[in-house]
Order: sequence, then structure tokens, then C-alpha cells
Amino acid sequence: MSISKTRQKLVDVARQLFAKNGLENTTMNDIALQSGKGRRTLYTYFKSKEEIYYAVIESELERLSDKLDEVAARKIRPQDKIIELIYTHLSMIRETVVRNGNLRAEFFRNIWMVEKVRKHFDDAEIELFRKVYTEGKEDGEFDIDNVDLVADITHYCIKGLEVPYIYGRIAHGMKEEDTKPQVAKVVYGALGKFQKK
Repeated sequence: MSISKTRQKLVDVARQLFAKNGLENTTMNDIALQSGKGRRTLYTYFKSKEEIYYAVIESELERLSDKLDEVAARKIRPQDKIIELIYTHLSMIRETVVRNGNLRAEFFRNIWMVEKVRKHFDDAEIELFRKVYTEGKEDGEFDIDNVDLVADITHYCIKGLEVPYIYGRIAHGMKEEDTKPQVAKVVYGALGKFQKK
């Protein structure tokens, strides 16, 4: 098994154990045993449980980032792309938290640790918004004076919606397709354009 495959296997096993047992109740020995690798191999890649926890978070954020990149690469109008990026971000974050079971509480309890690991992802997402807004501005779809500022605001607004969205506190009982027109109105209003039919 190659170095990267071995490392990824260790991360996957750790994620499963953290999700099942929680971070506190999982030991490095548990990870080594469950992965079929020795403790020496595990410690070659990760010096501590916290280090492998960071790697688990990074791996989950990479999944989200890959999905956002797929949306950004689609050949759709910038105004539609922004809405798709917003919904993709929120649904992938919710899926990640739900998928990771007992890790969920740890995720929210150690928010500063998560924020530290998230910085690279956040910067990449802001850059993605910046590109879409620039494209929309150049196409005359958006009336934006400062693309950087609008990209920052969009990112942090979405980030602020993550916890309420995960817990179903936003649009409770509504289907996603019913909320999109309302979200689009808010977003398009902020961008200086209204939804085109």
C-alpha cells in the first residue's frame, strides 16, 4: 500500500471510530488495531490523536471543497451558480455532521480547533465566490462595486447559517425547492439584480 493510501486508510478508520465512539473514547491503539496497521505505522503518520483528528476534519472539508468545485465548473449563469454554491455548501456541511455521528458534539465543542483547520477551506471558498461574482459583474448580471467584500460577506453569512441549517431551524418543514426562490430574492437583491425568468 502506498504512503498516501496508508495515510488515507488511517484517516478513514479514525473518522469511523470517532463517529462511533467519540474523540475522547477512541485511542491511538484502537485506530491501529481497527486499521490492521501497527502502532508504529500509525505514529509514523500521526504523532497524536489530535493530529489525526485534524486530518479527519481536513478530509471532510476536502469532500466539501471538491463538491463546490464541481458546482463552480458547471456551465450555468453566475446568478444560478451562486444559489447552487450556497445550497451545496449547507447541504454538504449537514451531511458531513450527520455522517459523523458522535463526532458531531466534538465538532461543536472544539470550534476553535475546527476553525484552525478550516482556514484553508474558507480562503478557497471565498476565492470561488470572488470568481463567480467577477464573472457575473463582467456579464452585467451583478451590480457589485467591491467583489472582494461581497465574496467575504457571502462566505461568512453562509458560515453563520451552518448550525441552524444542520439542526433544521431554518425553513422548518419546507422543501429545498420551495426555499430556493426566497433565498434567490434575498441574494439577487443584495447583488443589485433581480431574478430573470
